[in-house]
Amino acid sequence: MNTDTTAIRLHAADRNLTLVTNNADVGDYNRRYFGSWWKAFEVPAVTAAASPLLLFADVDPDTYAKLSTLTAELPHDKTAYARAETLVAHDDTGTITAVSPTTQLAYQHHTAAGRLTVHGTDPEQVALASARIARDALRGLLLADGWTLLHASAAVRDGQTVLTFGSKGAGKTTTALALASRGWSLLANDRIFVRPNPAGHLDVLPWPSAAAIGLGLLDALGWFDLARSRIQAGEALHPTQHPDVTQALVDNKRTPLWEPDGRRERKVQVFPDQFATWFGLDLATEGRAATVLFPQIDPTAAPSATGEHRMLGEGDFMHGATEDRYPDILGLAPTGSGNDHARQAVAAHLAELPHHTVRLGHDLEANADFLAKHLS
Repeated sequence: MNTDTTAIRLHAADRNLTLVTNNADVGDYNRRYFGSWWKAFEVPAVTAAASPLLLFADVDPDTYAKLSTLTAELPHDKTAYARAETLVAHDDTGTITAVSPTTQLAYQHHTAAGRLTVHGTDPEQVALASARIARDALRGLLLADGWTLLHASAAVRDGQTVLTFGSKGAGKTTTALALASRGWSLLANDRIFVRPNPAGHLDVLPWPSAAAIGLGLLDALGWFDLARSRIQAGEALHPTQHPDVTQALVDNKRTPLWEPDGRRERKVQVFPDQFATWFGLDLATEGRAATVLFPQIDPTAAPSATGEHRMLGEGDFMHGATEDRYPDILGLAPTGSGNDHARQAVAAHLAELPHHTVRLGHDLEANADFLAKHLS
C-alpha cells in the first residue's frame, strides 16, 4: 500500500468492515458519515488486511475504464442503481462487476475473497458510492446475524428507547427530533436494526444515513437560521441535497419545495454529525427498546393521546436488504434477505412493550412538551 492510503474501520454490533482508499476526501467522508452512529475510526493501513471484510475505494480513472470495457464485453444485465443506469456482469470465478457509465463508477465483489472495490473518476462520487456499499455490506452481515431492519425513528434516554412507527408523513422524524430537543439522544431518523438479546430485551442499533428534513420542519425546530448561517459561512450539507434547497436556505425561503410532479418534497439533507455540530443534539449509538409510539400529524390539532389501538404491520418491517434506488447489485444480502424467524421474534417482543398513539400538530414546542411529559 502506498503512503497516501487511508484505512477506516467501521463497527456495527460485533461486525466490522475496513475501507481502504487512496483519496483522503473519500476517507474523510466515510469517517464523517458513519462515525456518529456506527463506530468509525482510522487504523494503520498496513493492518487493513486483517479485517474479515475489505472495501477498496479508489479514485482511479484507468481501472474504471478497464472495468467498463470488461463489463460491456461480458453478458450483462441492466438495472438502475442510485438513479443511474448500471450494467451488471458475473464471471466464472464468482466475481460480480457493475458499472454505471453516467456516474463513471465501477463496483466489484470478489465473493470468494470477501473483497469489495469501488473505482471511479470523481472523488465525490467515489465517496458516496463507497459509503453505500460499506453500509450494504454491513447490513448484510447484521441481517445474517439475526438483526431485523425496521422502518422507524428512535430516541433514547437512560438507555430506554422510544421507537416511532408510521407511514411516510406520519411524524416519525418530527417525533424523534422533538424528543431530541428535550434532552433525549437521537438514535435514528428513519430506520433501525433490532435484535432480541439473551436477557429478554430488544437491542437497537442505528441505520446511518443523511436525514431529510423539510424546510418548514427545519424552521419550526428553530434550526433554519442556524443552517442558513452555516451555509453562508461556506459550509455544506449532504451532497445529495438538491441545489434548489440550498438556494432556498440562502434566500431565506422557509416554505416547502416540491418536485415538479408535486409528489415529493425537496428537503434539507443533514449529515449525521451535523445534528451535533450544527444543532447541538446528542447522538446515541445503541439502545434498548422500551416504548412503541404511533404518531399522526394534524396541522390544526393540539398534541394529545388518541387512545386508538394499533399494532405493527408489514409496512413497519423493511422487507429485504435492498431499496428501490439501491438494488443488491453485488450480492451482499443474505439468502432470503433476512430471517423470518428473527422478524417473528422481534414482533413478539414489540407486542409486549407499551404502545402509545398520539396526535401531533404543527407547533413543535407544544409537541415536544407533550411528548416529554407523556413518555416520562
